[in-house]
Amino acid sequence: MSDLELDKLEIIRDVDLDRMPARAAAVVLGISERQVWRLLKRYRLQGAGGLISLKRGQPSNRKTPHDVRVAVMAVVRSNYADFGPTFAAEKLHELHDLSVSRETLRAWMIEDGLWQTRKKRRGRVHQPRYRRDCVGELIQIDGSDHRWFEARGPKCTLLVFIDDATSRLIHLQFVQTESTFAYYKATRTYLETFGKPIAFYSDKHAVFRVNKPGGANTDGLTQFGRALSDLNIEIICANSSQAKGRVERANKTLQDRLVKELRLAGVSSMADGNAFLPGFVADYNARFAKLPANPKDLHRAMTDRDNLDDIFTWRVERTLSQALTLQYEKVLFILEPTEAAQSAIGKRVTVYDYPDGRLVIRYEGQDLPYRTFDKIRQVKQTSVVENKRLGALLDLIKQSQEANPTTYRTRKGPKRRDQSGHMFNIG
Repeated sequence: MSDLELDKLEIIRDVDLDRMPARAAAVVLGISERQVWRLLKRYRLQGAGGLISLKRGQPSNRKTPHDVRVAVMAVVRSNYADFGPTFAAEKLHELHDLSVSRETLRAWMIEDGLWQTRKKRRGRVHQPRYRRDCVGELIQIDGSDHRWFEARGPKCTLLVFIDDATSRLIHLQFVQTESTFAYYKATRTYLETFGKPIAFYSDKHAVFRVNKPGGANTDGLTQFGRALSDLNIEIICANSSQAKGRVERANKTLQDRLVKELRLAGVSSMADGNAFLPGFVADYNARFAKLPANPKDLHRAMTDRDNLDDIFTWRVERTLSQALTLQYEKVLFILEPTEAAQSAIGKRVTVYDYPDGRLVIRYEGQDLPYRTFDKIRQVKQTSVVENKRLGALLDLIKQSQEANPTTYRTRKGPKRRDQSGHMFNIG
C-alpha cells in the first residue's frame, strides 16, 4: 500500500471503531461522506486490501489510444527515424496533421529503440560561460565539414556565424572547403548586411592563427587576421572546442535539423542550399534565439575607408630586383620600366591576389604594370594542405586525373585554381 492508502486505512479503522464520525473522516480525506461509507463497507468485507485503488494496474483514462500510437510510430519509422523527439513532433504536426506532445513521442521512441534517454547520452560536463551582453560584441565562427546533402550531393563545408549574446544564427554559407577565400566571401556578406562586430571568436584553424611561427608574415598575422585588422575587428582563438561551445552546439543541431530539412526540401547542391538557408535561419532563430541582456547593438557601420575589394585579397610582399623582377607562386613577373617601378628597386612591393584571379603589383598605393615570364619548375612538389581540406583536394585530384590522363606543359604560364576549383592562368 502507498503512504496515502495507509493514512486512509487508519482513518477508516477509526470510523469502524467509532473513534471518529464519518463526517469528520470525509473532511480529513477530502471526499464525500457517502464515499466514506463505501470505503468502510469494503474494509469490513475485504480488510485492508479493500482500500487499495481499483485503478492500480489499469491503463489511464487519458492514455493515447493504441491505434493512434501505431499510426504515429509508423510515420516516424518511415520518415523521421533519425529525428529527435522535439523535431519529429514538429514535423508530424506540420506535415501529417498528427498532434502528439514531444514528451509522449519521446517515451514512444525510447520504448521502440529510436531514441536514448539523456542519462545514456550524457558525456563529460563542462561549466558554461556567461553570454556577452550585447549583439555584435562577440561573433563565434566555425566551419563544419559534413555530408549536408547526404548521398544526393557532394560533401562540403558550412560556415557558421553565431552571435554569442543571443545564440542567433547571423550568417550561414555552404562552401567547398574551409579556406581563406571562403571566409573572405562569407565575412564580406556578413559585414555588408550587419556591419562590423567587436570581435570574432574562432578555433585554431590555420585560417585564423599562425600555428608555425617560421611560416608567418612579418606581422605574425594570417591573411584573414590581416584583413580583420584592417577593418579594426579583433580575432580571438579559443583554446578548446568547449570554450566556443555555442557554435559547436549549433553545429550539432544543424547537422541534425538542417540535413533533414534539406532532405525534405529535396535540396542536393550548394547553390540550392545557399538559396534555402535564409528561410531556415529565420525559422531557427524564431525557435532557439535568446534575448540579449542589453538591447544595444554593437555592430559598427562600414565606412568609405573600408575598401572590401582590396581588404579581402591575398597579400604578399616581395623585394623588387635590379632587373625589375619578382617571383610569386613559382612565376617570374617582369615589371615595365616605368618611373614608379624604377623607384621601387630594392624595396618591398605588395602583390594583391584577388579571389577572381586578378593579380596586381602595387608600391606605395600605385599599381605597377607587369608581364609574366614562365619559370621552369625544376622539382615537382607535393601540395601540403590542412586536414579539413584534404577530402575536397582528393576529389579535385580525381576529377582532374579522369579528365586529363596525361597533362602537358603550356607556354602561357602555370595554371592556378580559384576558391571554387576552376582553373585560370596568372597574367
